[in-house]
Amino acid sequence: MAAHLSSGRVNLTALREAGRRELREFLDKCAGSKAIVWDEYLTGPFGLIAQYSLLKEHEVEKMFTLKPGRLPPADVKNIIFFVRPKLELMDIITDNVLREDRGRSPQRDFHILFVPRRSLLCEQWLKEQGVLGSFIHREQYSLDLIPFDGDLLSMESESAFKECYLESDQTSLYHAAKGLMTLQALYGTIPQIFGKGDCARHVANMMIRMKREFPGSQNSIFPVFDTLLLLDRNVDLLTPLATQLTYEGLIDEIYGIQNTYVKLPPEKFAPKKQGESGKDLPTEPKKLQLNSAEELYAEIRDKNFNAVGSVLSKKAKIISAAFEERHHAKTVGEIKQFVSQLPHMQAARSSLANHTSIAELIKDITTSEDFFDNLTVEQEFMSGIDTDKVNNYIEDCIAQKHPLIKILRLVCLQSVCNSGLKQKVLDHYKREILQTYGYEHILTLNNLEKAGLLKPQTGGRNNYPTIRKTLRLWMDDVNEQNPNDISYVYSGYAPLSVRLAQLLARPGWRSIEEVLKMLPGPHFEERQQLPTGLQKKRQHGENRVTLVFFLGGVTYAEIAALRFLSQMEDGGTEYIIATTKLINGTTWIKSLMEKLEPAPV
Repeated sequence: MAAHLSSGRVNLTALREAGRRELREFLDKCAGSKAIVWDEYLTGPFGLIAQYSLLKEHEVEKMFTLKPGRLPPADVKNIIFFVRPKLELMDIITDNVLREDRGRSPQRDFHILFVPRRSLLCEQWLKEQGVLGSFIHREQYSLDLIPFDGDLLSMESESAFKECYLESDQTSLYHAAKGLMTLQALYGTIPQIFGKGDCARHVANMMIRMKREFPGSQNSIFPVFDTLLLLDRNVDLLTPLATQLTYEGLIDEIYGIQNTYVKLPPEKFAPKKQGESGKDLPTEPKKLQLNSAEELYAEIRDKNFNAVGSVLSKKAKIISAAFEERHHAKTVGEIKQFVSQLPHMQAARSSLANHTSIAELIKDITTSEDFFDNLTVEQEFMSGIDTDKVNNYIEDCIAQKHPLIKILRLVCLQSVCNSGLKQKVLDHYKREILQTYGYEHILTLNNLEKAGLLKPQTGGRNNYPTIRKTLRLWMDDVNEQNPNDISYVYSGYAPLSVRLAQLLARPGWRSIEEVLKMLPGPHFEERQQLPTGLQKKRQHGENRVTLVFFLGGVTYAEIAALRFLSQMEDGGTEYIIATTKLINGTTWIKSLMEKLEPAPV
């Protein structure tokens, strides 16, 4: 299963290297010892580019989290602020700088590094506060696309969807276009661009304009990618709302994966010693990194959760058999060979123990009655059953005051699977939600409507059944153990976004023109001229490489579905995935929630 990482033709290390180089150059400008003051949100993404050792090599001695008040004492020459260009952060920096003891000797130099872009607004603000002159270096660090794995890039822009669809703010689209230009500078011009949606159109236009404005950006690198597919999240609002059923998707749904790390309840991971009482159980959450560098995780991450148990038990048998080998090692040579394999075997054993514990944690949840009821309703909606009337299960959940996000995910799912709800049904849900959870959530409901997630049906027509049938979004006979279709990632529902990518590769979008017109935003195709001699002559049996860029977020289940297509024997296409943010239904709805705060008395 890890084939898409090792045998793939795309090596994303060059991107990480470029990021490290830019960081080194900036750190070297600030000569002498340094302390970095971090905007907390940036520490995770930066960790994927540069380890602490790289910072240490460049005389970084201390690291602090950005917070109001006096900066902690540090005997260093330089204080560097690593921040996103947000005004509320500028207030904290101003406070830090103004409280600096000017009488101290020697004085410390201040610098600021904006990520991913400098902002005139922020600099103007610092100027008005009288501190702009305190910064010797004011620069930007273009952290646009961060490599999360061998086939996955993310901008980790947490509010991209809200900015694009609610605030008409295209900053994140500009960063996406810049990120794609950087990618082309490293991996060659992408000859074909396809897109669907308004944001996709904007990004393609910006790329074409940037190329025109910087004629020097035409490079002579042989193109690695054949095709770029730009997809708006709002072309497929359904997929993130459904509960992901792959192993990785469920870990994210239940515990949340942040910058490839997950924090888990510690009790399952405590080594049990005989005769011990439970009083010494750890209280700190267990933090694990999840990526394809771990052999077992690479094998099971994209499987439907129901297929994970059998893989784990098979692995357990193989590992215990390997440890048994030590009893048969007789000669010095055999003993030596066993010892040389020991580190790998021990790593495999500890990896297996971790994933067995995670699988047990998940199973406790997926076998609960509530999980089953919730999933049943989701699947009824997605297969087109009773989407046009008030749902009893949703009403019961509201009456029992289940978490609001769970309710919103279900109501939005019903709305999307019915091309909007009848006004009577919509008003009923809204009234129930506001009376139970409080009227301060009226802004959230308004945001969901603006984003097209929870809205009245216009024109009295439900297009979803046509879209579902034409794109084969619901498959009754899904095979979870040995899948033959992408619908295994949701146990029956094939993600619309990935179906569009699959049909683009074969037989092409012309076959689904009618359905494309029913989905929001334009669909288009652009070609970028390649210099002579760089046109590709495809070797027999060589796969095409397509970069799929999700504008507004992508789920782990969609990533799993694209990896499944990359793996298909006769697929002919290898997929690399890029996104503005890795999301799930909960984090996505959360990013659209707003509370009316009571006015200060």
